[in-house]
Amino acid sequence: MLPPGGSPRQLRPVEVKRLNREWRRATQARLAVLLDSVAQPFNVGSIIRSAAAFGAERVWLCGNTAPLGHPGVARTALGTQRFVQPVSEPDPAAAAKAAAGLGLRVVAIELAAGAVPLHEAPLDGDVCLAVGNEDHGCTAALLAAADAVAYIPQPGRVGSLNAAVAAAIAMAEARRRGWTRS
Repeated sequence: MLPPGGSPRQLRPVEVKRLNREWRRATQARLAVLLDSVAQPFNVGSIIRSAAAFGAERVWLCGNTAPLGHPGVARTALGTQRFVQPVSEPDPAAAAKAAAGLGLRVVAIELAAGAVPLHEAPLDGDVCLAVGNEDHGCTAALLAAADAVAYIPQPGRVGSLNAAVAAAIAMAEARRRGWTRS
C-alpha cells in the first residue's frame, strides 16, 4: 500500500521502530538457531544478525563454530549479538537435546535423504533451526537428533546456498508461518 501522496519512500528511523514493534506484537512462537561447526566468521556474524532481526532468543554455538568474539563475527554482526543469548555447546546433538528440553522442535536445514522441502517442514510453533558447516553440512549425530530435516528448493543451476543465506531463509519462513497462521 502506497503512503498518502502516492510515491514509496524510505521509512524514517521512528517509523522503522514502529513497524518493527507491530511485527514483534504479532510474533508469538519462540525461535532459536543451532550452528553446527559454521566455521566462517562472516557467516556466523550474518546469522547472528539475522537471528536478532527475526527475534531468535538464543543461538547454540557448536563444534567448530567461530566464536562471537572473533573480529570477523563482530564486524558482520554489527553489535546485534547483544540481542541473542549465545550458548556454547561443543556437541551439536547435545545442543539439539537441550533445545528439545526447552520445548523447541529442532529442524535441521540440510540437503539430506529424507528431507522435506522447507515449505512443508514442521516450522509452526516453537522451533530451533539447525544449520551446518559450509562444506560438510550438519553432522550425522545432529541429523539423528533433529525432529525433522528440511531443504530449501533451488530450481536454478546452483546446488547449494551459503550457510548464512540458508539460515536467513529458514528463519523468515518460520516467522512467516507464525504470522499467517489462522
